[in-house]
Amino acid sequence: MIDKAIPDAIGRVVATELKPATPHQFHFWTANATAIGIGAIVKVGGVGTGDEGRVVYGVVTEGFAYSDLATPLHDVVGAEGDPTRAADAPTARQQIRYWTGAVLRQTPEEPLQPVPLGQVYLADDADVAQALRMDGFLYSATPTAIPVGLYTSAGRDSPVYLDADFLLGPEAAHLNISGVSGLATKTSAVEFLLGSIFAHFPAHKGRIAAVCFNVKGPDLCFLDQPGDLSDEDRHRYERLGVPATPFQHVRLYAPLKADGVNLNTLRTHPDLVDDVEPLTWGLQEVVDYAEVLLNRDDIDAKADAFIDFLRDRVLSRTFDDGFGTTHRVQTFADLDRFFRSIFDGLEITAGGRSDTWRTHHIATMRKVRNRLLNISTRCKGLVTDDGPSSDLPWNEFKDRTVYVIDIANVDPLGQDLVFARVVSKLREQLERRELGVDAVVVFVDELNKYAPGDGPDTYVKKMLLDISERGRYLGLVLFGAEQFRSQVHRRVVGNAGTQLFGRMDMDELATPGYQVLTPATKSKLATLPIGELMVRHPHFTQPIFVRFPKPPVLRGRDGVERFPPAADVPFEDAVVRQLVRLDRRVRPNQVKDLIADREQDDVRRALAAARRTRPDDVLAYFRKVLGARVDSDGSRAREHQAVPPLNPISGEPY
Repeated sequence: MIDKAIPDAIGRVVATELKPATPHQFHFWTANATAIGIGAIVKVGGVGTGDEGRVVYGVVTEGFAYSDLATPLHDVVGAEGDPTRAADAPTARQQIRYWTGAVLRQTPEEPLQPVPLGQVYLADDADVAQALRMDGFLYSATPTAIPVGLYTSAGRDSPVYLDADFLLGPEAAHLNISGVSGLATKTSAVEFLLGSIFAHFPAHKGRIAAVCFNVKGPDLCFLDQPGDLSDEDRHRYERLGVPATPFQHVRLYAPLKADGVNLNTLRTHPDLVDDVEPLTWGLQEVVDYAEVLLNRDDIDAKADAFIDFLRDRVLSRTFDDGFGTTHRVQTFADLDRFFRSIFDGLEITAGGRSDTWRTHHIATMRKVRNRLLNISTRCKGLVTDDGPSSDLPWNEFKDRTVYVIDIANVDPLGQDLVFARVVSKLREQLERRELGVDAVVVFVDELNKYAPGDGPDTYVKKMLLDISERGRYLGLVLFGAEQFRSQVHRRVVGNAGTQLFGRMDMDELATPGYQVLTPATKSKLATLPIGELMVRHPHFTQPIFVRFPKPPVLRGRDGVERFPPAADVPFEDAVVRQLVRLDRRVRPNQVKDLIADREQDDVRRALAAARRTRPDDVLAYFRKVLGARVDSDGSRAREHQAVPPLNPISGEPY
């Protein structure tokens, strides 16, 4: 219950000709011993000023202290030049604590007038809600309040909320968080905020999920494991109305290593590895994002035209190459055979004199072939040469579920591919309302790398710009984090409706983007403790400092210590592990006997097909896809079967 007793005043507004009170700023004095500090929220009443009905809320942005000394020299003379004698003065000099406040809200809001010369009070819970305009979405018929932290200045413990309509759309959307590495707790803040969103997302707004790209070590690999919380953190969770438990529904995806069976992630402890699902893509999933993978300085308009031809006329279609061979290109292996058939056909039919096929020059085709086939080499494990893919559950996203994609150990080219394809698919399915949820939060760390303010316009940067400018209409919300906000593309950070700031570097605070902050606010930002943030939100007319509790999940480095990653297992054991994960009835010895002396590529294809299909009888399906064992003598006979020589095609000695 809110205490209705009239509080004691802690200061009084003063105005002079040199420093008058204005509609947006005021000054007040307090006793020397006061709980007021930078970031404190205060209330000004108009008692005895003729403005009894007007109440002004403000936040302290600057503080001063001075005495009646005209110059510092007077103090030196009074102490006879000895600092130790300054305390022996017969009378103590009068001091003043003088503060500057920025107006947060006036009631009534019209007419907008200068701040009255009234008494100043500390804000209580109800005052904080009024000052930050939270009453409009906190107490409405359809509340949209999302807890972001506690206002703890001046000994208070008041919850602070964000408006879901301005955090997750459609009015405004997106969140950006900046701060130095390790001290700003950017990842922890996002983890807490996702838990808060899942607990308080308004029912009338539908269902929501989150997709998190893990790009740094094990940061996001243990979101389903409980972490250690102090009593103070548990009290804060209770105060905010957020469960102090790890995420209940987490699905983790990671590419395979180059061997095609071991997962490329740090979450490989035997107790946890069964919860990680492989993420592998084939030609069909990759070719639509060739722009991400190809060097734009190397691939010209002719190559673009040929890639479009392949995409529209060749892939997944029955195609006659004009040399008597019919192709159905579905994998990188099929694509390689397709190119070889064309090159051989040109050499044989034209005697090596023709250099054009279907208006495309042979040099352009060779360039495209080399670039496309190189993808499966550079991104081996993520991109498979031959066989079906293993993908996210498109069309079947679940409510309040976190989908973590671990690409921390993937080649930068592969990281770009994963990000571009996943975000594109999310956008497409949200547009058609086929994803399974109504809104998706996409968390991307290291925006300094993916959306820098300078450098070329990469495909990934274009995707981030598209999300930040149009995602809120679809329910596609970007949560981005970086160390240096000034070096991220202005349209990415500018379109973020909510902005969080952890501890900042002084060099960063000296850039033009922070000139709206007072020197005292900058000084506090440079020394913020872990767990405290400065928040800017459309409803808040001034930045506000809040504290958030430690996330109730296991931190990445603690998770690696508690669940040490296991060493890569042999090929046979890795296959057994994945099949047993699909069907507990599978016996390891049966699988090992089945794959003995088989080609590993054939086993990988059968394993991928079983993962994708998830049949009732996994072992029977795996045996069927793998096929009958081929007699070794027969295969040896085919290896030595003579191949008719081709006609001479050129005068080259090799």
